[in-house]
Amino acid sequence: QVQLVESGGGLVQAGGSLRLSCAASGINFSFNVMGWYRQAPGKQRELVAAITSSGSTNYEDSVKGRFTISRDNSKKMVYLQMNSLKLEDTGVYYCKSTWLSYNYWGQGTQVTVSS
Repeated sequence: QVQLVESGGGLVQAGGSLRLSCAASGINFSFNVMGWYRQAPGKQRELVAAITSSGSTNYEDSVKGRFTISRDNSKKMVYLQMNSLKLEDTGVYYCKSTWLSYNYWGQGTQVTVSS
């Protein structure tokens, strides 16, 4: 059974930092592309950052230079370090794994940035 479990969300003031974690099980983690997505109220879910099995990364333009995605294949974990948070970073953050045509999502963790 595949499980992706996010943690680390919460309430933070603008300019602050949070580190999200995603624990994976039931997948061959090292082969999967792992991604973080977010969904703001009333908006579509969007890709924030992704990391391939080889460690290549890509970021949504608005988070470049502020967010860092990383992975630990030995622990089957993926992380999102979020610095200099802005109000517009508020949303539910989801972890996603992709391998071939197989896609799995976590349940999400809420990130709220306050002024």
